[in-house]
Amino acid sequence: MSPSPDRPPLSAKGLAHLSIVCVVWGSTYLAIRLAVREGGGIPPFALGAMRVLTAGSVLLAWGKLRGMRVRLTRAEAITLLVAGLLMWLGGNGLVNWAEQRADSSYAALLVGSIPIWAATMEAFLNRRRPSWWLVGSLLVGFAGLGLLTAPRLVDAGRADALSILALLAAPVAWSAGSLLQLRRPVGVTPLVGAAYLHLFGAAGFVVLFFAAREPIPMPTAEAWAALAYLIVAGSIISFTSYIRALRLLPTSVAMTYAYVNPVIAVILGAILLDEPITPPILAGMALILLGVWGVFRERRRTAVESEPAEA
Repeated sequence: MSPSPDRPPLSAKGLAHLSIVCVVWGSTYLAIRLAVREGGGIPPFALGAMRVLTAGSVLLAWGKLRGMRVRLTRAEAITLLVAGLLMWLGGNGLVNWAEQRADSSYAALLVGSIPIWAATMEAFLNRRRPSWWLVGSLLVGFAGLGLLTAPRLVDAGRADALSILALLAAPVAWSAGSLLQLRRPVGVTPLVGAAYLHLFGAAGFVVLFFAAREPIPMPTAEAWAALAYLIVAGSIISFTSYIRALRLLPTSVAMTYAYVNPVIAVILGAILLDEPITPPILAGMALILLGVWGVFRERRRTAVESEPAEA
């Protein structure tokens, strides 16, 4: 069989970018928790603004110095504006806000459902009847989400319930932003694209910072270190790698970081913050990962069937 244009062959460079995303993004949930938890000194929307404004400015300056095109067409600006707000303000911002109260490992498990939400949106947008395998995989994944959230929602107070709902909404927003970029690709380089996604997200964070009347950040030394890690490792390095992985690898492969991130976050949360790993958490994680695996398996099967046979 010859490779399909929609299913590019695996490249070493693409896999290297994916490995960075897998490892680093699993640890960013811990860094966010350290910065925004009580006593950390950085309000959630201020954290988002400081992180993405700094990272976006560095990336855009880097692209300019390397002679890349940094002026956007009107269509590119609209795509990156909407995607940036969805991914950073909707996805990351909701996680920042929720982790004021929610454990980092719990947040990572719920956000790890991104491929499940993305597959659900794709099935709706494509207006095709999903296969029974895909339907079953989605149901398994959503059962894992239910196992993780239902007991907590029953016993949660209003603030905790809102945190849980924010963590359910965050992967929906991130998935929508990712799909928008895939369906409306821009002509600028991945680095410049990542820069504008950050900067448009930063504009949204600044608006929310003032609208929510957050206090001026007074970070502890630990929170400063967490912020620096989020800027350099989480954004400048990893987010750029994520955009490149989306362009260099099949979507089904690029999104496999969702397998690794929750596991790393759970382990780090347990080791460094004494976050509990209970049987319901393990069961919910297993169901979500099983659902994600089923989604990827169906995407691979569909991609293979759509490849033209060799003459």
